[in-house]
Amino acid sequence: MKVFRPFLGIIVSLSVLFSAAAGQRPLNPSKRAAVPPQYQIFDLGVVLTGDSASQGFGVSPGGIAVGRSFRTNATQAFSWTFGPGIAGLPNLGGRSYCVANAANDAGTVVGTGATTAFGSGRLPVVWQNGVVSQLPLPVGETLGDANDVNASGVAVGSVNSGTLQRGAIYSGATATVITQTSSGGSFFTTAFGINDAGRIVGIGIDPSNAARNVGLVYDIASGSAVDIGALAGLNGAIAFGIGNGGHVVGSSMLNQGSGTPFIWTQAGGMTAIPLPAGTTQGSARAVNSSGWAVGTASSAFAIPFLYDGVSTYRIADLIPAGTGWDLSTNTSSSALGISDNGIIVGTGVINGLTHAYAMIPVTEVALSGRVLTAAGQGIRNSLVTVSGGDLGSPITVQTGSFGNFVVRGLHSAQTYTVTVNSKRFTFSQPSRQVSPLGNVTDIDFTAAP
Repeated sequence: MKVFRPFLGIIVSLSVLFSAAAGQRPLNPSKRAAVPPQYQIFDLGVVLTGDSASQGFGVSPGGIAVGRSFRTNATQAFSWTFGPGIAGLPNLGGRSYCVANAANDAGTVVGTGATTAFGSGRLPVVWQNGVVSQLPLPVGETLGDANDVNASGVAVGSVNSGTLQRGAIYSGATATVITQTSSGGSFFTTAFGINDAGRIVGIGIDPSNAARNVGLVYDIASGSAVDIGALAGLNGAIAFGIGNGGHVVGSSMLNQGSGTPFIWTQAGGMTAIPLPAGTTQGSARAVNSSGWAVGTASSAFAIPFLYDGVSTYRIADLIPAGTGWDLSTNTSSSALGISDNGIIVGTGVINGLTHAYAMIPVTEVALSGRVLTAAGQGIRNSLVTVSGGDLGSPITVQTGSFGNFVVRGLHSAQTYTVTVNSKRFTFSQPSRQVSPLGNVTDIDFTAAP
C-alpha cells in the first residue's frame, strides 16, 4: 500500500473512523458510475501553528491518514481522521525528522525517524496509542525504515548496515531480513507494502542485470517470491502497493528510466493503467481492496490521478471548483493512499501552501438509531431533528413504535447535529454530532431515569 518517501525537501490517522463506514458498499471497479466520482477535499493542515508545510503519505483501509508536518530544523509525524482532525505524534528520541508512512485501523502507525532532512541515521518507528518506540533491527543492521503495516501489526520496510540494503519484516519484538529470492535470483532491497494476508511487495535487484528494477511479491505463508515482470517493451518494474484484494500497483520501466503505471494480479498478470491526458509517465502508488488505484503522473507538472479499474481521472477534476486547491500546475502534488471506502490522501498546494489533503467520496447516507427509556424500552413519537452540514433547512422525523428512526438523503463528508425531543422524557445528552462517511446505524438516545 505504500511508497518510498525521500527525506529531502518538500516532495511530493488515533481512532478508527466512525462506525459510519458500516453500511457503505465497497467501491466496485467492475461497475463504474456513468459519471466520474465526486469528492470533497479537506486540508489536513499542520501540527503546530507556524509549521511551514505538510505532506500526506498514506491512509489505512478504514480511513486513518498519516504524514508529516514541517518546521525549522524538524519534521513531526501525524495522524488524521475525519472529524477529530490532525494529531501530532511524538518524535523518537534523538531523531528530529520523523515521518508517518502508514497506519492500520487499530491505530498502529509506522514510519521513520532520522537525524537530518536527508535521512541520516534512519530508524524504523512505531506509534501505538500515541506512544513512540523504535522497531527492532536484525543483528548486524544499524539503519532501517518502516513503510507499511497490516491489520495484524506486521510492518515492512528496509534495513542496512551502511552497505547493502535489504527488505525487512517487523513482527512483534523481532525483525527479519527477507532472504527469499525469485526463481531468477532477484532479492528484495526494499519492501514497500504488505496486505492482511501477509503478501509483501517491493523492489529488488536482478544479480544478472543490476540496471534492471525488479518488482517482487513475497508470500510470508508459502515463503515464495515472484518477479512480476514488466509491461510490453519494458524490462522491469517497482511494486509500490498491494491491497487486500490482491491487486499490486507500481511502475514499469526500461532499466531505471521513466515509468508507466500498472496494476497486477496473480491470475491476470500486469496491465498498464492509462495515463491522464497530457502526461507522459507516471506511477501507481496505492490500491484498495476493490482494485481502485491512485498515483502521480507527470509532464511539466505533477498530476495526481485515480484509476477505477476502467478509466483514469485527474484528481483535480474530481473536486468542486473554487476550493483553492492546485493539484495540476505544480511539482509538489501527489496521491499516495486510497482507503477501502475511497478516501484519497496525498499532497497539494492550497493558497500557495504545500499541505496534505484527504479527499472523501460524496455519497448519499442515512442516519438511524433508537430513542430509549432508561430501562431500554423504545419511546414512540419522539422528534429527531438533523441540522447543519449541507442542509438548507433541518429535517425532522418521528420515532416509530419501538423508538426507531431513520433520516435519509444526507451526504457523506458532512458534520450534522442530531437532536432528540420528547414531551414525556428528558435526555442528559439530547444532541450528538455525527460526521458520516457511510450509513450510521447506532445513533441512540437514552432518557434520564
